Parts: sequence; structure tokens; C-alpha cells
Amino acid sequence: MSTAEHGCACCCHEHEHSHEHEHEQIHEHEHIHEHEHHHDHHHEHHEHEHCCGDACGCGHEHHHHGAAGLKTAVIRLIAAALLFAASYLVPEGLPRRLFLLLPYLTAGYDVLWGALRGIVRGRVFDENFLMSVATVGAVALGDMGEAVAVMVFYQLGALFEEYAVGRSRGSIAALMDLRPDKAELERDGEVVSVEPEEVAPGSVIVVRPGERVPIDGVVIEGESALDTSALTGESLPRPCAPGDEISSGCVSLTGLLRVRTTRPFGESAVSRILELAEQSSARKSRSERFITRFARVYTPAVCAAALLLALLPPAIRLALGLEPGWAGWVENALTFLVISCPCALVISVPLGFFGGIGGASTRGVLFKGSTGIEAMAAVRCVAFDKTGTLTRGEFEVTGSRPEPDVAPERLLELAALAESWSNHPISRSLKEAAGSPDASSRVTDAREEQGGGVSALVDGLSVSAGSRRYMSKLGIDCSDPEGAGTVVHVAADGRYLGCILLADAPKPRAAEAIAAVRALGARPVMLTGDSERAAALTAGELGLTDYRAGLLPGGKVEALEELMSEAGGSVAFVGDGVNDAPVLARADVGVAMGALGSDAAIEAADVVIMDDDPAKLPLAIRLSRRCLGIVRQNIAFALIVKLAFLALGALGLVGMTLAVFADVGVMVLAVLNSLRTLKVRAL
Repeated sequence: MSTAEHGCACCCHEHEHSHEHEHEQIHEHEHIHEHEHHHDHHHEHHEHEHCCGDACGCGHEHHHHGAAGLKTAVIRLIAAALLFAASYLVPEGLPRRLFLLLPYLTAGYDVLWGALRGIVRGRVFDENFLMSVATVGAVALGDMGEAVAVMVFYQLGALFEEYAVGRSRGSIAALMDLRPDKAELERDGEVVSVEPEEVAPGSVIVVRPGERVPIDGVVIEGESALDTSALTGESLPRPCAPGDEISSGCVSLTGLLRVRTTRPFGESAVSRILELAEQSSARKSRSERFITRFARVYTPAVCAAALLLALLPPAIRLALGLEPGWAGWVENALTFLVISCPCALVISVPLGFFGGIGGASTRGVLFKGSTGIEAMAAVRCVAFDKTGTLTRGEFEVTGSRPEPDVAPERLLELAALAESWSNHPISRSLKEAAGSPDASSRVTDAREEQGGGVSALVDGLSVSAGSRRYMSKLGIDCSDPEGAGTVVHVAADGRYLGCILLADAPKPRAAEAIAAVRALGARPVMLTGDSERAAALTAGELGLTDYRAGLLPGGKVEALEELMSEAGGSVAFVGDGVNDAPVLARADVGVAMGALGSDAAIEAADVVIMDDDPAKLPLAIRLSRRCLGIVRQNIAFALIVKLAFLALGALGLVGMTLAVFADVGVMVLAVLNSLRTLKVRAL
């Protein structure tokens, strides 16, 4: 409202290019190596409009006070109210009217100045202009008391708005506490405090009990319990020990840790969270864009209507030979202007979304703007990637079926060496099971092949490893063992050597997430490159009845588009950020889960879930639906009350003081309702 410059904190960047180095898991073990240039996000990630996270769209300027400024504004409002009360001790007539200028200017000098400045800058139709014209008109008509009352009530509403916006901003600002001021770096046998930006990957830092981890890394010494609540919203401490990965933003509670950094500070989890939070106001939802366009047209229209109300009825009465009653109609027009101020709408709608984004962040869910909230609320189908999203993505070698003349150890070693260049979860598992054999001098010409496999020259042998379908393309006959899950077949120089069996267990809360999504009226679907048999096993464990298996490169995008044509609402895709960027970008709502380490996933996604818990997906749906419901309540309530009072004001049935009281009351109720978006713990 009046006092404040709601400048548009616009960080609307256009990120339209995501370059993926894509490793798709196809069939049981299908590595399709693709370089994709994805240029079309298919949904509006960034709006090139002024993006005011808490601003009114009608062009008015809001100066957000700091704590000291807010205190001054309160004192000024109290002084104006006391002067107004003291005016009744002054004799009526000219002395009282002159005295009333003191509380009027005390309460409203910034409104009058804002209106004048807006006129000079060519931004005439804002709320400062409406209030100035209405109150100056009341002064001209001799209604000084009414002019003061209007300005005092108006400023009271402004202060309340400041409080509400501060509460909402605080939920986002709390994330800023994640940013570390320093890092304790081991250098030349000493521990020195440096700026986090100065720490290079591979350095060793020390994190003492009670300190926040400044940079992502791996624990190399020490054990502790980690408070991850600021990142994930989970209150239960997580134990960590040497070898465990650790994210910046966590707090070491019980022990001293030595951590080898794996990323520069700018790419660490805390930096990504802060970047997402800062950009959250840049994406405006359809509701916010509607309010912005509405205010641009509405404010000049009501000014024109007020002018007609002041001139047309008296002119008609004069033409009919009746007393025109200019003063009464001018007062009706001024009351009409006071009522017309669209503050309840243009404040509460962005505030509702802003509060929703802030509230969700406390539960480990980051919406990249109100577009994500609006689209998530309309979700009718959720497509889950399998590996790393519904399952742990940590394959374990459970057995092997070598040919009679092949040793199991030799079979595993050849497969691991052929996979040595790859970072695919299955490749990592094979290498770990084989003891991470040194491939530097033994492997050449390693490449990923179409059809779900890899090939390489290992000790001079042409080794191939992959799915049964890949082996068939090589002309090698083999079959999958009965009841096996994920299978990697191995051949050398065209001869079949056997197969290796792997298992990937579902995440603990994956089945719960599937059931919750279904209970919310959305259709859960699993998309995977695994074989039909492996997909069916996982689907059965999770209670899924709908899945698409054996998807080749691009197949997930095609399957998603098919789901989008059937859904009757938004379709969300949930992936772990590894190789999922094209599908995340194509979905109505892309959800990257536990993907703070993936540039492409964060770029393409609309929502980032900051840990690996699939149950956060139904939570995100509930949060978005509640937030959007509150915003729509505010729109309906404000419009109905506003239209009713506009009609009453035009007919002269409501005075100016009652009009501004009603306007402030509607705004206060709408803002209070918006603050409910911050209350997310019970969801």
C-alpha cells in the first residue's frame, strides 16, 4: 500500500538451453549415450514482465520499511490519530479545519508526494493518486474530518500489509541464514578461516560441532549427527561417517569432521538453494498475470467512471430543470474512488504465492515461482522415473550365471572393465563389486552402443556388456534367468560368457508416495528403460498398476506426451536429475528430486525436492493445492465485496470513511488469509 516501494525484484532470466549428457537406462542395462540440445521448455519458465513478488500490479509504489522505518511509521500514525482526536478540542469552523491539516499531512504527506511524483513520471493511475484525489476533494468540500479519517485508516492498512509481507519474506529470508560466512580450510598444516568462494575442489575443510557445512564434500575423518532440517525439512538428525557425502547447509551437531570438498562453493547445495529462492518471484502464474493486467485496465477505468459519476447525473438533472446537486455527486464520486482501490487483490494474490513458496521451502520443497504452484495444483497424472527416484539407484550384484568354462570372478572383472568409463548406477555397482580394477592401461575404445549396452577393448579382447536385446543385435543368443531383476549379459570376441544379476531395492517411502498420489486423484505411472520383467517386479512391490518399460532414448518423452494427451490436467514428471532434463523440461511440471548437484535438472525443473524422499511429491501437490485455493478465495472475496461497495458508493449509500474502512478491512482479511500459506507443518 502507500508507504512502500514494492519495486519489482525482477530476476527474469531466460534459460532456454539445457545441454544434457544423457545416459538412459534402457532395458535391463541400457546405456544410450546422447548429446541432446534441448531448446524448448514448452512451458513458461520465465516471464519477461516485471515480476513483483509482493507488489501491486497497478503501478503504485511501495516503500518497504526496515525495522526502524516501520517503527517510525507507527509513531507517525499514532501522532496523526492523537492530533485528530485533539481537533475536537479546537473551536469549530475555520480554526478546526486549519488544525485538521496537521493530522492530515502527518498521516498522508507521503501519499500526496507519491501521487505527485507518479504524475511527473507519467504513472498517474495508482493508489496514491486515488487516495490523494479523494481526500483533497473531501478537503475542498469542507469534509476535513473525513479526509483525515480516510488517510489514517489507509495508513493503518499499509502498516498491516508491511507486517504481512515481512512475515512472508521472512520464510524465504530464513534460507539466507544457510549461507556460510567462512570456511575453516586446512592449509600448510594449519586451519585458517577463508571466504567459502576461496576453497577449491579437493581441499580439506574442518567443520566443528555446531558449525554449518560451507561446501559440498566427502567426510574423510570424524563422525557426527547432521541437522539437515534447513535443506530437507526433516527434523531427525542424520548420522555421517568417513566416506559419506555431505551437503553444504547441514549443521554438524556432535562431532568434528574433516571434509574433502567436491565442488566449488558456487556449485554447492547451499548456493543452488539461495539462487532458486532469489529467482522464485521471477515466474508469475496465470493468476498473478491476470491481476496485473486487470489492475492496469481497472484503475484508469474507475477514474473515468468516477469522473462520469461526478458530472453526468448533475448534468442530466440540470437539463431536466432540477437542482443539480453538484456537491453530493462529487462526494459520491470521491467515495467511489476510495472504494475502487484494488489493494486487496493486488497485494493478497502475490503475497499468497510468495507465502506458499516460503512455506514449502521449510518442508524441503522449492517451487521455482508461482507457475510451478499453479501447475502442480492441477496435476492429474504423475510419471515417475524408476532408478534413483522410486528405487535407491544403488544396484547390488546378487549373483552371476557364467558359462561352464568361465570363472565368476573373470566374468565380473570383464564387465566392470568394459563399464569402467561410465557413471551409470549399474556401472558403478559392477566396478565396486569387482574391486574397482585399474582400467587405465587395460581398456581402450570404450563406447556406448545403441540398443542398451557398452563395448570396449579389454586386454585386447572385444568385450560387450548389456541387455539381452543388445546381445541379440550382436548376433549372440542368450536368455534372462527366470525371476531375475536387472541382468547384464557379457560377451567377448563374439562368444557369450554369461550374465550378472543385480537388484535395486525400492526406497522406504516409495509405496507410500504412490498410494498418496493416487489418493489425491492423480494417476501414478512409472517410466523406465528396464525390461518388462524387471519393471513388473518393481511395480508389484510399489503397488503400481501402470508402467511403461523398455523405453529407448526419447521414449520417455514420447511416453510422457502420450500421458499428457490422456490426462485431462497437468502431468508431472519426477526424476532424480540424472539424465532426466529433456523429460523434466517437456512435462507440465518437472520435479527434480534430490537434484541439487545437477545443473541440467535444476534448469529444466519447475520444482526441486531437496532430498531423496519420494513422499515429498504428494506433499508438494497438497501444498500447491492449498496455496492456490487460498489465492482463489482472496480473488473471489475481494471482487464480490469491492463490486458491492462500488455500487453502494455510486448511489451515495456509503460515506467515504466507511468506504475506506471497508476497503482496509477487505485487504486485512485477504492478507490474513494469505498468511495461512505459511502454515505447512500439518500438511
